[in-house]
Amino acid sequence: MRARIFITLVTIVTIFTFSFLMVDQNRNLPYKAYYNNLTADAKTQVECLAENIYFEAGHESDEGKIAVAFVTLNRVNSGRFENNICGVVKQKTGNTCQFSWYCEDKAKAISTGQVLTNRPNSLYNDIRNLAVYVYANYEKMDDPSKGALFYHADYVNPKWPNMIHTTTVGRHIFYKRKGMES
Repeated sequence: MRARIFITLVTIVTIFTFSFLMVDQNRNLPYKAYYNNLTADAKTQVECLAENIYFEAGHESDEGKIAVAFVTLNRVNSGRFENNICGVVKQKTGNTCQFSWYCEDKAKAISTGQVLTNRPNSLYNDIRNLAVYVYANYEKMDDPSKGALFYHADYVNPKWPNMIHTTTVGRHIFYKRKGMES
């Protein structure tokens, strides 16, 4: 009886493993990445993404955090902004930062960011894990921002011209520029 159960379990594990490999080869499952296995450059980019999520949407739902991450990555891929995550997060137009937290007492924000990675911070650690996941799976995921390149909190009214509302997630309202709908 034990031998039969063992053979059944081995068969199930083999089928599961084979199915997993087949599905993974077709890129249907998300890729499980680990921060410590990333290259130095990838770690830098993930830290920038995680800090942006933390300061922009740290207390939003996971969908809200992912939507902010997607805006950052959509900008990287748009050709209209910097060509890497850290460049997008730190980009300025004149004296205006693209992400307000980066300009708000910049020295304090940066030192806070360094403190985030140097001591236990469960919120930041969860966000960094989410950032690694999005970084590794961006192209396989549905974009909760619906292709947005811009957003603002629901309690401000920036009066941006030529913008089309794409969605609202949590406390953030997301937009594309007119002419970029597709």
